[in-house]
Amino acid sequence: MPLSDAQWARIEPLLPDRTPKRGGRWRDHRQVIDAIAWKFQTGSQWVHLPDQYGSWKGAYTRFRNWAIDGTWERVFTALLAQADAEEDLDWVVAVDSTIVRAHQHAAGARKKGLQSASQTIMPLAGHAAA
Repeated sequence: MPLSDAQWARIEPLLPDRTPKRGGRWRDHRQVIDAIAWKFQTGSQWVHLPDQYGSWKGAYTRFRNWAIDGTWERVFTALLAQADAEEDLDWVVAVDSTIVRAHQHAAGARKKGLQSASQTIMPLAGHAAA
């Protein structure tokens, strides 16, 4: 599902300049974000990206670069702050107090019948202790 105009209006100012440091201009950010959204909504692999979104390599590369340079973190933080300021968020916090006990063998307890195979390591006689 492509971004609506209202969603795009919120996201566009948060994205980096479309002129990369090297090479020519990048493809439209909106098309790339739609491609990334399609990939994660469908759970499909990058190589199965429909042609309408352009090259899967370009979308993947921009997705990865934005993860590395912190763009995604800045976008999500800003959108969360905007939604919180507009009281558009309903916070729900759930704490689970369930305790799961591990079996004694899972916790490293010694098993009957098995002996430790470790040996004490002794320094060589030729080396003097410092």
